[in-house]
Amino acid sequence: MTHARKVFAITGTDRLPFLQNLVTNDVKRAEGALVYTALLTPQGKFIADFFLHEDGSRLLLDVDAGAAATLIPRLSMYRLRADVQIAETDLVVSRGTGDAPAGALADPRDPRLGWRLYGAADVSDATDWDALRVDLLVPEMGAELTGESYILENGFERLHGVDFRKGCYVGQEVTARMKHKTELRKGLARVQVVGDAAPGTVIMAGDREAGQLLTRAGDQAIAYLRFDRAGGEMTAGEARVTRLPD
Repeated sequence: MTHARKVFAITGTDRLPFLQNLVTNDVKRAEGALVYTALLTPQGKFIADFFLHEDGSRLLLDVDAGAAATLIPRLSMYRLRADVQIAETDLVVSRGTGDAPAGALADPRDPRLGWRLYGAADVSDATDWDALRVDLLVPEMGAELTGESYILENGFERLHGVDFRKGCYVGQEVTARMKHKTELRKGLARVQVVGDAAPGTVIMAGDREAGQLLTRAGDQAIAYLRFDRAGGEMTAGEARVTRLPD
């Protein structure tokens, strides 16, 4: 499944400090590279994930098209008197895992996720993104990432989507508390699935709920699991489910 993307241009003299105070990652790294980041609620729950890239006198923001209707008004709400303007562009997002075209930028989450390019036309390659996401345990908005998600349960530290040294941002206190717990009790994991089970199916460990099946590619899938219940064989409907090693 490939989701449509929208690219917004953020301009104005306050654009960098404005975003730096809001999002989970260090915006200063967006010069000459992509930064993967997210906006959270004050309670630390997920609103949207996106990429930022400093392009001359503007910051490009690359976000799921469906999420833009929530994200952009929320950013605008925080703008107050800051010299910041947010406008949609006509740029098209291309991505691939083969040879990168001129001007492409490396995906900051994992080198195996290839490149992203912002231009006039789509020059994406034929990568099977769902299979790759399952293999690399990479969440996607609308599949794994919802308004109930916490980013650390969804691998944002491993995917370089959060910076614990940058200072305050919206939702930072909750995220920092989760970071300094001894261990996460829930989160994403790769599982093997034998039999028919669609995304969204509840995973059971005996008679206890252990999680939910999410993106599936062949006989493997991403699941959201309670780790204390995910040690042995589980079921999702009629299918058998086994957690795979990290």
